Amino acid sequence: MPNISDAPSFANAACPMPLPHGAQVVMGHGSGGRMTRDLIQQVFEPLFSNPPLDAGNDFAALPSLPGELILTTDSHVVSPLFFPGGDIGRLAVCGTVNDIAVSGARPDYLTAGFILEEGLPVETLIRVAESMKAACEEAGVLIVAGDTKVVEKGRCDGMYINTTGVGWKSASLSINGANAKPGDVILVTGTMADHGMAVISARGELAIESEIQSDVAPLNNLITELLKAVPEVHVLRDPTRGGLATTLNEIASQSNCEILLNEKAIPVAKPVRTCCEMLGFDPLYVANEGKLVIILPEEQSSAALAALHSHKYGRNSAVIGHITNFRKPRVLLKTLIGGTRILDMLSGEMLPRIC
Repeated sequence: MPNISDAPSFANAACPMPLPHGAQVVMGHGSGGRMTRDLIQQVFEPLFSNPPLDAGNDFAALPSLPGELILTTDSHVVSPLFFPGGDIGRLAVCGTVNDIAVSGARPDYLTAGFILEEGLPVETLIRVAESMKAACEEAGVLIVAGDTKVVEKGRCDGMYINTTGVGWKSASLSINGANAKPGDVILVTGTMADHGMAVISARGELAIESEIQSDVAPLNNLITELLKAVPEVHVLRDPTRGGLATTLNEIASQSNCEILLNEKAIPVAKPVRTCCEMLGFDPLYVANEGKLVIILPEEQSSAALAALHSHKYGRNSAVIGHITNFRKPRVLLKTLIGGTRILDMLSGEMLPRIC
């Protein structure tokens, strides 16, 4: 694995490279020629080497597995590229792994497309790639295909990453947003709004100093442990953009059900709550990148909590509400002062460029 200090200089550029240059991304790195090949060989190949990728084709030949093929794709435009608890590379891997895993599938393969801005330090690219490698190893997935493009300075804000994920699940397993049933309970696997508030504090625009860390993490292993303990899970979802409230509104619409939450039971870390109050944000609408919403039969909740609490990403799991009926798709919140209010979907963008 290359060290950051070993970032390639590309200083000895030769024909057909257009001009000698230093340790920055230049337009020629997106040309598809020798400079592109040098970037791939010196940055990506040492980190992501595996048989499908090493074959050097414009495709990855993958073995077929029994069950249903699960496919997802996501683009990542977070600003800044590095934030407390994570970075755009870890975010890209974990976000796509989690989108596969909430179907009950096992994520196996990713593709990664990089849009790089002219002038980006190669050192920065290596840091991001190293973070992606570490996240892939934690999740147990491989990056088997990729692409690199370069755009003019000022057109990209450093780096964008698109990832596509492939996984397989048992055809007998049905976990989706249309499966919520009256009497089911709703669990979350930890504190809300950590990621969004970590990113906004890292921007420095609001002069906020905090110790808030993003929760960005791959959740596939946590889901595996949950399903071993409780096979009868009805809904899994990761509450990313739009936060918990928007995610539950989507589920209520899919299942045509009413959801009642207990505000007192919803975990929010004190520094996050304080930061949200200062800025006028509702933590129920702020993004998470390492938490799950779980809906399952009430009689299974104790077994589910025991399994979740034994995993590092589920130690703060809690029951926060239940499904009431099928009459009207909506989300209600029983407030701290004893009243009830409607939680609608997020309108517009509360925190842009957070994932």
